[in-house]
Amino acid sequence: MKNVAVIGYGVVGSGTVELFEKNRDSINAKVGRDCDIKYIVDLRDFPDSPFADKMVKDFNTVLEDDEIEVVAEVIGGINPAYTFTKQALERGKSVVTSNKELVANKGAELLKIAHEHNCNYLFEASVGGGIPIIRPLNKCLAGNTIEQISGILNGTTNFILTKMIKEQLDFETALKMAQDLGYAEKDPTADVEGHDACRKICILGSLAYGKHIYPQNVHCSGISKITLDDVAYAENAGFAIKLIGSVKPAGDGKVSAIVCPRLVSKSNLLATVDGVYNAISVTGDGVGDVLFYGQGAGKLPTASAVVGDIIDCLKHKDRSVMISWEDCHEEGYVVDYKSVETAMYVRINAENADELKASISEMFGKLTYIERKNRPENELAFITPTMVESDIDANLAILSHSAEIKSKIRLL
Repeated sequence: MKNVAVIGYGVVGSGTVELFEKNRDSINAKVGRDCDIKYIVDLRDFPDSPFADKMVKDFNTVLEDDEIEVVAEVIGGINPAYTFTKQALERGKSVVTSNKELVANKGAELLKIAHEHNCNYLFEASVGGGIPIIRPLNKCLAGNTIEQISGILNGTTNFILTKMIKEQLDFETALKMAQDLGYAEKDPTADVEGHDACRKICILGSLAYGKHIYPQNVHCSGISKITLDDVAYAENAGFAIKLIGSVKPAGDGKVSAIVCPRLVSKSNLLATVDGVYNAISVTGDGVGDVLFYGQGAGKLPTASAVVGDIIDCLKHKDRSVMISWEDCHEEGYVVDYKSVETAMYVRINAENADELKASISEMFGKLTYIERKNRPENELAFITPTMVESDIDANLAILSHSAEIKSKIRLL
């Protein structure tokens, strides 16, 4: 029976078809019946593809075919993916996706539609690529209260930071290398400014805490302002700089969520994750700390998660797997990041840098000064005590009258 359709034949779509067809016999054995891909929908022509006979250009062909049970949406973006997904779910066809932008913005609505029509909306590939994280959170760790999720959620930024740390390449050079190797897009904004990681932490937080976290409510900053000076200070103090997405309860039924560069202690396993690899740390009140590690992107790793969801849907024909969270437009559900306590690395330039130490200590109390090789006389770097971030900023605003604030990076 040909009961699967794939929408989009780009990197992930072609990988999904390739992996499904390669392992079709074992997939059929796992599902317990014959299954196959009937349609591949794409506006482009692929005359040389071995699957050219499955190609169609009109999504209505899929919608109107009652034989299709599962649609794999791998085109990305909000539109037309949202329209296609909604239409398929309303017809009772399960949808699986790698589309993090769509899940982060429309997940609550689409999950509700899936439940109403007794089908499934699954998105394992949307966060960790080939790293299993959605299913473990929804099933294996369901007995825990999740105390925190934090992780390296973008392989491109991790590759760039690794090159800056290990090979002393500046940001622009490391970015160019990532683009040349195909890890970064021509326009790398979504990666280097943290938007990709933000969508992923929103999905994880929504699943863990039961209410939809919208990306526009989460503070997001990237790595484009990180310099080799910052890398040197961090290294000398026993830290690695990583772009980290994190979410945790903030009390009173609210959550704290943020994506930003962090100084991560070398004793933390996240500090050892290099290159294009991702890692997600989950802390549960029962299980303690667990780490999910692997390739967070790529053709076949991502296809692996998509095909896994296809199998799950085929196994649960006319049954809901029950992934859900409430929609939430409650003002203040995601607390203002400035109201959260943190410690912060600060680098300043001032003509009388050493003379400022006394007044800086008076502002912050006990703090830690850090050094780097060949530190200029007009430069100071220090780590603040743990304080509410707005109080740190207030002190820095006063300090800015006599010094130039060059860098601020939160500690994990």
